[in-house]
Amino acid sequence: MQIVRTRWDVVVACALIVLSFVPGVAQQGLELAGLPDRHLDPGGLILIAAQGGSVALLRRWPGTALALCFSAFAAFQLLGYPTTVAALGLLICLVGAGALASRHRGVIAAGMLSCYLVFAVVLLQIDQSLAITDAVVFGVMLAALWLWGSWLRTQTAARRERARQAEKDAIAAERARIARELHDVVTHHVTAMMIQAEAGRLRPGLDEDTNRVLASIAEGGRATLVDLRSLLGALEATADGSREPALQTIAELVARARSTGQTVRLEERGEHRVLRGAAGLAVVRVVQESITNARKHARDGAADVRVEYAPDAILVEVTSPRGRTAASDTTVGGRGVIGMRERVESLGGELHAAGEGDLFVVRARIPA
Repeated sequence: MQIVRTRWDVVVACALIVLSFVPGVAQQGLELAGLPDRHLDPGGLILIAAQGGSVALLRRWPGTALALCFSAFAAFQLLGYPTTVAALGLLICLVGAGALASRHRGVIAAGMLSCYLVFAVVLLQIDQSLAITDAVVFGVMLAALWLWGSWLRTQTAARRERARQAEKDAIAAERARIARELHDVVTHHVTAMMIQAEAGRLRPGLDEDTNRVLASIAEGGRATLVDLRSLLGALEATADGSREPALQTIAELVARARSTGQTVRLEERGEHRVLRGAAGLAVVRVVQESITNARKHARDGAADVRVEYAPDAILVEVTSPRGRTAASDTTVGGRGVIGMRERVESLGGELHAAGEGDLFVVRARIPA
């Protein structure tokens, strides 16, 4: 059944040809000429095969299938061969071409009209029993079949557009729901954390180390709110991409890490350019996640960040000394590395994250 559903054109083509030789069914076809029947010779057999076999070409070459079928039908009629079921292939090709042809539709329609006018004029000259009204009615029927196929095409396109719009609406609704959750829940808790950290710094007799920790917590909370606003901007972006999430610079990420006591060195090469769009967001996230991994796993949280601005890409390399858990946490089961790789590869880039000797290295190439 699957073969019948997916290759209906081949099945129909074979059926038209076979039925053209079945007694009692063979002559239940389509004809316009009333010429005396001519003996079916090899030429007629070829024309029968062309009329029925044209249907097998419909899905890939609808215009070619229609032209071949009409040419074979016209020759079959003008030469006076007996009517066969294969002639019905013309009706199928007209509807199929009207529905499936996506290019040069006007040329195909004009070509068919011109060819039919020539065919009708020639047939009127050699078949005295054929009336002009018969030729006109037959032509109107062929045109109606083409228009029916065109109508089916528009209906199919409309259904696909409705399905695409429904999918877009569902995605937009889910993005809006996630944005509300982030705003109402996460932002509230982060803000409360910041307020408590700042309030703690006002207590009398606070030692310097505790004050520095609380300041770091407050600073981290403010940075998190910036990231959340950026994420909310991305979630609420319009479908045409006219709104982009705010991006931090690499220097800002490094400065924030240093403010927490982490040793991070930054080197930028090439012609510096502003980070924008999905590529810029990917660069920021790779550097941010790599610095975070270094703080968690590397000895002393040290990291070296190198960013090279090539003409067609941005190259990022972050190296850090390997700690006891670096290999297992970041190269195998770490969700952060997986997320970085998915983000970079979705843009057509490449990401490598693995241990190299005493270092853990993250290298990314992000098309710009």
